[in-house]
Amino acid sequence: MLWYAAPAADWEREALPIGNGALGAMVFGTLPSERLQFNEKTLWTGGPGSAQGYDHGNWRTPRTDAITAVQDDLDARTTLDPEAVADRLGQPRIGYGAHQTFGDLHLDIPGAPTTPPADYRRELDLDNAVASVGYTHQGVRHQRDFFASHPDGVIAGRLHADRPGSVTFTLRYTSPRADFTATAADGTLTVRGALADNGLRFEAQVRVRSRGGTVTSDANGTITVTGADSAWFVLAAGTDYADTYPDYRGPDPHAAVGRAVRQAGDRYEALLARHVRDHRALFRRVVLDIGQSLPADVPTDRLLATYAGGAGAADRALEALYFQYGRYLLIASSRPGSLPANLQGVWNNSTTPPWSADYHTNINIQMNYWPAEAANLAETTPPYDRFVEALRAPGRRTAQEMFGSRGWVVHNETNPYGFTGVHDWATAFWFPEAAAWLTQQLYEHYRFGGSTDYLRTTAYPAMKEATEFWLDNLRTDPRDGTLVVTPSYSPEHGDFTAGAAMSQQIVHDLFTSTLEAARILGDAPDFRRRVEAALNRLDPGLRIGSWGQLQEWKADLDDPTDTHRHVSHLFALHPGRQIEPGSKWAEAAKVSLTARGDGGTGWSKAWKINFWARLRDGDHAHKMLGEQLKYSTLPNLWDTHPPFQIDGNFGATSGIVEMLLQSQHDIIEALPALPAAWPTGSVRGLRARGGATLDIEWADGRATRIALKASRTRELTVHSDLFEEGELTFKAVAGRRYTWQRED
Repeated sequence: MLWYAAPAADWEREALPIGNGALGAMVFGTLPSERLQFNEKTLWTGGPGSAQGYDHGNWRTPRTDAITAVQDDLDARTTLDPEAVADRLGQPRIGYGAHQTFGDLHLDIPGAPTTPPADYRRELDLDNAVASVGYTHQGVRHQRDFFASHPDGVIAGRLHADRPGSVTFTLRYTSPRADFTATAADGTLTVRGALADNGLRFEAQVRVRSRGGTVTSDANGTITVTGADSAWFVLAAGTDYADTYPDYRGPDPHAAVGRAVRQAGDRYEALLARHVRDHRALFRRVVLDIGQSLPADVPTDRLLATYAGGAGAADRALEALYFQYGRYLLIASSRPGSLPANLQGVWNNSTTPPWSADYHTNINIQMNYWPAEAANLAETTPPYDRFVEALRAPGRRTAQEMFGSRGWVVHNETNPYGFTGVHDWATAFWFPEAAAWLTQQLYEHYRFGGSTDYLRTTAYPAMKEATEFWLDNLRTDPRDGTLVVTPSYSPEHGDFTAGAAMSQQIVHDLFTSTLEAARILGDAPDFRRRVEAALNRLDPGLRIGSWGQLQEWKADLDDPTDTHRHVSHLFALHPGRQIEPGSKWAEAAKVSLTARGDGGTGWSKAWKINFWARLRDGDHAHKMLGEQLKYSTLPNLWDTHPPFQIDGNFGATSGIVEMLLQSQHDIIEALPALPAAWPTGSVRGLRARGGATLDIEWADGRATRIALKASRTRELTVHSDLFEEGELTFKAVAGRRYTWQRED
């Protein structure tokens, strides 16, 4: 439970999020006029039809041999200034667009207090996924409840009171844009319009019903409830966006929006029950007990403000709450039927949001889905899968036009309209490895779930085509004859080089996974041989430098005093699996990570939690969790870059899982990085690769009980000090549960 003793005064810092994947809303809990700022994830400017034209980021003028010329220069000079490369390979962005706020619903409540009464409480119940506001005024207890239902595809709200006839309010809509009409009739408010930028049609309908009292509609687009015992509304919204290249348009949203509002029904209780049942089916799978005790009289903002990063029960309560909040946010911002979670999930109050609230592919969208598999939320990944699939068609064109090659490619950031080309921000425009990294989550879904049908139809085609791109585009390095990515750029840091560590590690990860998948599916031997040959010649991106560090670049250019927030050259440690624990590469990664320090923006600290967990240093991982909570978390527990970016929430949730369970090397490791601050506890429902769900209990820092349920019949290896030899290998049978318990 997140709760607060005052209304929200600030959207970013204080309002509380609800969402069903496609729709999201922020609840303020303001008294004279409740405000719900809401979003529909496909309401985007830019793309086809935008006033300034749209080219998917592909070069507007032919640049024959432009990439080859840069490669030749790198062969001769080894480094190039980012501005110089951007001048040669980049171009201004046209028609990129941005996610748009849909607008605000206001519930104007006559006679409501202007200041919060003593018993005012605003809360977000993570178990029910319901945001509520309660207070007593003039002897009457008032309650407001809001939720976003995935089964019914609506946002719903109810106002009620413990004295009959005490619910009166007027519902109205506002928007920062003037591209709509709002009309009201028969208790339904209809908002309809088209974005001036690209003509994208949008519609929202709000249907209001009451128990007792009256509901009246006004010609100026408002609905008034008077003297009701309770009243409720359902809101549906949509656009004519479709994820189909090249037009990105589908049917008018009117029919679907109207149908959702009608089918939500007139019974609020049934609507709520369907919502809670659906949400809990996902949320309740994982239970974390790290000895927390949530103080009943301490609101969440004060709990955060007094967090010390120690082992106190209140600190542990905030850490456990933050973990489950990350799972809640993923459920709320990524469900089948819409786009994946973007930089802000599904929540945006602006027409010009930071970074367009888009999809950055040099870590951010990938980080959004790090907890999906292990934190037992695999059902949140279909939007990601579909988004990657939708990028392949425009990505093929970019691969052909820019590189003259097969396969598909996308660069540093993209939008819902298949922007797979480049722009001209020198330190963030070139990242053709992004497509390879995007496919990693697809293969991880297979590694956890084991469906060869999924591998064959969804993951492998995207992986194979990304591999074909790199088979065509790797170049022999004249320095040592290895195959390298060139030009390559370690995200947002340093100069352009050939064979930067992250570039090589990503391609190594792609080739390794694609080769595994090809063998599983029995793909053509000639393709497998080509991948094997390239992998054998590939520079692996692992080198130890002069001060013991894992090098970020192929040449020893690392500065031991550099504290840049990106630690991209540790990709092979996490989320990759190239670096084994205890190896010399792990030791070098630790040297690099120590030198970079514990600072950084929110998402950067979240990544460092995962790094330290993979290095088996639970105390340092826990320290980084504390750094994120103390310095990069807002009062509503959103991660801040600054400003707000949701990836830090998801990255931290992933990091907590990594402290408790790892399986990236096909060995299930229980409590690989348990911090001293959590000496006794339990976790239920975490998933491991290979098809296993685990419950783990521990005391005095040692596992006392492990229960494993297998979803596949196969050999599994479990590593834990619970076993006499430290490890146990056995034949697991699908559907069976296995339990081991310490006897002493």
